[in-house]
Amino acid sequence: MGETAPVYLQLGAVLFVLGIAARAAGRLGLPTVPLYLIAGLTLSAFDIPALEGPILEVAAGLGVILLLFLIGLEYTAEELSANLRRFRRAGILDFVLNFLAGFAFALLLGWDPLAAMLLGGITWVTSSGIVVKALTDLGWRGRETPVIIAVLVAEDLAMAIYLPLAASLLIGGGVLAGFGSMTIAVAAALAAMVGAFRYGEALARVVSHSSEEVVLLTALGLVLVVAGIAEELQVSAAVGAFLAGIALSGEVAHRTRTLLAPIRDFNMSLFFLFFTLQVDVGELGHVALPALALAVLTAASKIATGRKAARLAGLDERESARVAIALIARGEMSIVLAGLGATAAVEPELTPLAAAYVLVLAIAGPVGMRFADELVPHLTRRRRRVPTAA
Repeated sequence: MGETAPVYLQLGAVLFVLGIAARAAGRLGLPTVPLYLIAGLTLSAFDIPALEGPILEVAAGLGVILLLFLIGLEYTAEELSANLRRFRRAGILDFVLNFLAGFAFALLLGWDPLAAMLLGGITWVTSSGIVVKALTDLGWRGRETPVIIAVLVAEDLAMAIYLPLAASLLIGGGVLAGFGSMTIAVAAALAAMVGAFRYGEALARVVSHSSEEVVLLTALGLVLVVAGIAEELQVSAAVGAFLAGIALSGEVAHRTRTLLAPIRDFNMSLFFLFFTLQVDVGELGHVALPALALAVLTAASKIATGRKAARLAGLDERESARVAIALIARGEMSIVLAGLGATAAVEPELTPLAAAYVLVLAIAGPVGMRFADELVPHLTRRRRRVPTAA
């Protein structure tokens, strides 16, 4: 029994620090993410054995899974399908601007094409976890929110193609092996979407019950099973959870959202803590300048992507600014890609550069969202200066 006492003490102290960070965020009127990251960086300077091992990693991953699941509960399969079709041109622009920015930047640094491909992926994909958490903290429920979610989901689905291909190339499997894995992943994603369309009502009946305990356990079990299957088929677990959320609707969706929200918030705080614990602060100094330059470049390219999506949705300037700034943050998927590069040892500077880059934008993105409405004049000034024809 005595062996568990230090673990309880350490975890209690860590959670208390995260609670202080959340309180400070509320006082400052900021989303909690930047303060969680700062708290995590502070804690990473200490040797805390209770934070080592796979348990924290699993709990952190559960936070992202529940976050996307609860967002999925707010949308229907029809809305998802319509939005993906509506914003396909914005998705293409997203890839062209943001992937090629990272790819070209890596080539300028003298990296080989495989490392450049990974950096392109790192700069391409926005952090669903960070953005959706900030949306929740700021209470954004306007017309801009479905547009933001549509872009995030399109990117996560595109990762079902990109990740297997990248992994296969890194291990020397070649394009054909990567294409096979990619085909399985795409088929799994399409099957999940069809299932959400056709069997959503039956799924809701399975989850529904008079007992909140039964609803909680059934819903949590369901989302974990779906996420596990998605991960096994090389589709993002978060995408699987999102599609499971879309499949549920009506009164059971509302009850599930209420019951799982506290568990989501707890595990999301652990996710951001786990993210910062993986950052080696000592390696960040020598990559600080290129990481900052890359962050500025790709923040601008994401703003262009967001404005394109907002125009397609017919949003006004305030809503367009919100969409544009919300897409800046990079996070969990970028770290996964950096991890692939570290395992394959394609470029020694890839991991520290990715860590510094993600850290900058993981903080800048939510802070920018907090002040998005104040930034509207700056994002629209160039448009007003364009001279009109005589």
